[in-house]
Amino acid sequence: MRKRRLQRGHEGWAPPEVFLDYHASGLAPIGMRPVIAVPSSTLAPVKAGERVLMHAVELARTVWGQRLVAAYALGSLAHGGFSVYVSDLDLGLLLTDPLDEGDAKAVDRLLTEVRAGGAPLAERLSVYWGSLGTLAGIASGGRFPPLDLLDLKQFGRLLAGRDVRSQLRSPTLRELVVSGARFALKHLSTPAVTAQLRNPVEFANANTKTLTKLVLYPVRFLFTARTGQIGMNNQAVEYFVTVETGPAADLARKGLEWRFEPLDPRDRRVVAVLESGLLPLYRIFLDDYERRLREYGELDLAQAYGEWRQCLE
Repeated sequence: MRKRRLQRGHEGWAPPEVFLDYHASGLAPIGMRPVIAVPSSTLAPVKAGERVLMHAVELARTVWGQRLVAAYALGSLAHGGFSVYVSDLDLGLLLTDPLDEGDAKAVDRLLTEVRAGGAPLAERLSVYWGSLGTLAGIASGGRFPPLDLLDLKQFGRLLAGRDVRSQLRSPTLRELVVSGARFALKHLSTPAVTAQLRNPVEFANANTKTLTKLVLYPVRFLFTARTGQIGMNNQAVEYFVTVETGPAADLARKGLEWRFEPLDPRDRRVVAVLESGLLPLYRIFLDDYERRLREYGELDLAQAYGEWRQCLE
């Protein structure tokens, strides 16, 4: 067992002590201090996810050979909190500089081959990729958004190659907020999502992955903006319920629970917590981010957030 203290947040909140309890097999850490009782019997799905990652790494070795500098597990298979119901399998690949024109298509082919293999959880594989040059911002290409770059820098778990995380920059808080804001605007402000947020009965019948992401994304984005840290679900919820009260905080707790114990849409209590908490939660998020975006001079994006909020009135 090893013990790691996370850095103090940018706005005075210090994340709790985190104990990383590695499985005997050497897989992903579990055991972060939970807001809810997170099941510890996750070894089988973690192993399944690990096999998918290693299959992808072997294919990457075949495709790129010595151009593959390093491969990393990211996300919940690196820092803990994996859920068999909703978690993605995030893989980071670093290649030598410069990137080739065919690298993007090679990544697409790798994804297609892994998913087509039909292994359990293979359809959840996501690949983030680039080179030291692209991650430093001195070359173009690849796919490594700021939040995922920070995840790699802080928590990336080496699967192959040599560990080069000490050579990576940490994205600025502004980069994290602006990129998160653009992601949220693209994926959470659509007419379809807005209709779900305004209709808790329909929302309760969404699949567990969609539902928990739509509940927890605002919580995670707020955590990152206010602390400068990765928005891991458990820590983000723990922070949120210390600074917010009422229906929004109640919904955040439930959203975390539903990652491990999917809800019953027929349960009237589920609809009630969604009905009372969804819009207040999103208003807290939108008000916070609109203010930050204006302070950063991202006026067009801030205006879009104001219009998004009006759609939820």
